[in-house]
Amino acid sequence: MATNAAPTAPVCSAPMKATSNGAFQKENPLDFALPLLIVQIILVVSFTRLLAFLLRPLRQPRVIAEIIGGILLGPSALGRHQKFLDIIFPKKSMTVLDTLANIGLLYFLFLVGLELDIRAIRRTGTNSLIIAVAGISLPFILGSGASVVLRSTLNKGVSNIVFLVFMGVALSITAFPVLARILAELKLLTTDVGRIAMSAAAVNDVVAWILLALAIALSGSDSSYLVSVWVLLCGTAFIVFSIFVLKPILSVMARRSPEGEPVKELYICITLSIVLAAGLITDIIGIHALFGAFVVGIIIPKDGPFAGVLIEKIEDLVSGLFLPLYFASSGLKTNVATIEGAQSWGLLVLVIFTACFGKIVGTVVLAMLFKVPFIEALALGVLMNTKGLVELIVLNIGKDRKVLNDQTFAILVLMALFTTFITTPIVMAVYKPARKGKPYKNRRIQRQDFDSELRVLACFHSTRNIPTLINLIESSRGTRKKGQLCIYAMHLMELSERSSAISMIHKARKNGLPFWNKKPGDQNQMVIAFEAYQQLRSVVIRPMTAISPLNSIHEDICTSADRKRAALIIMPFHKHQRVDGTMESLGHSFHLVNQRVLRHAPCSVGILVDRGLGGTTQVVASEVSYSVVVPFFGGQDDREALAYGMRMAEHPGIKLTLIKFTPKPETALNPPKADVGAESKKDNEIFSEFLNLSKSSESVKHEAIAMGSREDVIAALRSMSNSTLFLVGRTSPAMPLSDRSSDCPELGHVGSYLASSDFSTTSSILVIQQYDPSINAMEKPLDDTNEASNKTVSNGV
Repeated sequence: MATNAAPTAPVCSAPMKATSNGAFQKENPLDFALPLLIVQIILVVSFTRLLAFLLRPLRQPRVIAEIIGGILLGPSALGRHQKFLDIIFPKKSMTVLDTLANIGLLYFLFLVGLELDIRAIRRTGTNSLIIAVAGISLPFILGSGASVVLRSTLNKGVSNIVFLVFMGVALSITAFPVLARILAELKLLTTDVGRIAMSAAAVNDVVAWILLALAIALSGSDSSYLVSVWVLLCGTAFIVFSIFVLKPILSVMARRSPEGEPVKELYICITLSIVLAAGLITDIIGIHALFGAFVVGIIIPKDGPFAGVLIEKIEDLVSGLFLPLYFASSGLKTNVATIEGAQSWGLLVLVIFTACFGKIVGTVVLAMLFKVPFIEALALGVLMNTKGLVELIVLNIGKDRKVLNDQTFAILVLMALFTTFITTPIVMAVYKPARKGKPYKNRRIQRQDFDSELRVLACFHSTRNIPTLINLIESSRGTRKKGQLCIYAMHLMELSERSSAISMIHKARKNGLPFWNKKPGDQNQMVIAFEAYQQLRSVVIRPMTAISPLNSIHEDICTSADRKRAALIIMPFHKHQRVDGTMESLGHSFHLVNQRVLRHAPCSVGILVDRGLGGTTQVVASEVSYSVVVPFFGGQDDREALAYGMRMAEHPGIKLTLIKFTPKPETALNPPKADVGAESKKDNEIFSEFLNLSKSSESVKHEAIAMGSREDVIAALRSMSNSTLFLVGRTSPAMPLSDRSSDCPELGHVGSYLASSDFSTTSSILVIQQYDPSINAMEKPLDDTNEASNKTVSNGV
């Protein structure tokens, strides 16, 4: 007799416990949520960082590596092995992974909101605004047309209006943070193209979020449009609430966090809690938790230290650990293998063409109507086609809401990856703005017209360098009337992948490359220090800021020196002195910056070894009392150092001593002088000028030393070890003064010895290289990374 079997209830896997009892208890840690999550984080972060390193030569933004890393970890590559997915990314762990990734994303969108300054968008010119609208409208229209094709082939059974809006938004987005980094990497921030692109992308970003809110509201599970209207009305009410209730609260906390004082921990805690609460509210409304965090970021006051401290507190954790999890989560949903057959690949080509055509053509046509040259308009169009994280957010929301199926989702992810990947190479190929300034004559300190203006580009990394720089400037101004000494004080800042790097980029202004700090509200303590000194002295000081990766910041330095017609670039030495007198390196990257500047500089270069010239504070003019020593062996660099010393000697507080070393007949110089007769004649000429100066000034004197061995040189230098400053030629024809090989060839034999802790812990050194047009590399491309440069670096390290 047959019996009807009872229906079998679906078996649900037990939820994962948080922690294991350990391997010794015969438990697999990967069966528990926390150990598995740690493994996932380590794998994702390590893998994406490795890809970013491999893609660095192509100058691709890190988001490209993160998108590719997520795809490779998913079912498109490594995930094709089911065992790998079952062990590392089992389905039961995805809820925890997605939750943590979305928490990280929530705070990242908060950081993006902090980066956007609504006041800057209001000040956007009409041209940029119209170009931005064109860059959104045409792709949106074309995306809507492409949605009809996709819906009739791959994405059947979805609401036409909802799918149309999602496709339009996906194709019209410009990734503002990614675009800003690409512009900075390519040195285009302060060009006309860069400024228009930044303004248009900021407008595009805000409009894209509004359109996405509309798309989410329309994509609810309830088919009634009345529900969508309620969602939009409640979303609008939330924005009004944020502006009139949350913003005043945040403004009070910002006002109570003055410059120079630490921000209270309570204020940080309240703000981060408000971000979570806002995310909860917008999630309840039905427009995704990310919107709440984004709105809170926008309404936080950008003036003062409050916003900066918030960024500093959370950016490394969010961007470094949590955000890559979102790309991994997205990659696990992306299966490129679903794109199969001629139809699918044809649709991929259609989507890529539609995205590129709409963005580029729409932007180019409008830009040319505003008389932007074609090449610049084309570069602008390609830049505006940049996609990024926001694009992935749109696609993931669409997939979660069942608007996009697996195949359409994979096609759009590849479209975003392709359009962003091609941006840098195409812009580098089509747009090469002129970087050199007009030719100028005075590229050296030593010159025939000694009374002409001396322009100096003084670079510094931090506030540590400022007192010595100001004291050096004070010593260099002599008794000349105003306008005879012009200083460009350039703050060197590394462009990193951090969100705060974009906040720094917002300081970019129209004139200068890099840019000037012109807006009073943007002045930091470094700018104030220089401007306060300028008010007290007859010296023109113009603060500037360079923001670039360290491997290319020398381009900014050299280009700025050329455009500002500088005669001398002063670079800080890559080591600073510790309390015990030993020298500590700031990093190999800073060392390479100095070597590249020496190679490419369009004028003379000085490397300043700072041992507290005048102490750790700015010295009043009446209290300047420095003893300056110039060891003179001969040669063009020594002549340049002596010329600078003679200028400093005009200051009443400077005592200048020249030690003239004359080799004995049997002494071999290393390296030997080239063209001895011509060099000796030039040496004698400047020495005669020095003798004339010494006759008219009691503070100027000289000593003659006959050198037969390095011991003679060392003894003479040690007798002056209590001096305040040494001015040294980089390539003095002197023998090595130490048995140990120097790790700093940019200082030369004499400079390396003086900079060693064995010599002195109180004397600062300025090692000077005179501009030589026969060996100057400014005529070569500034991104030159040829083998000759690498050999120079490797031999000195």
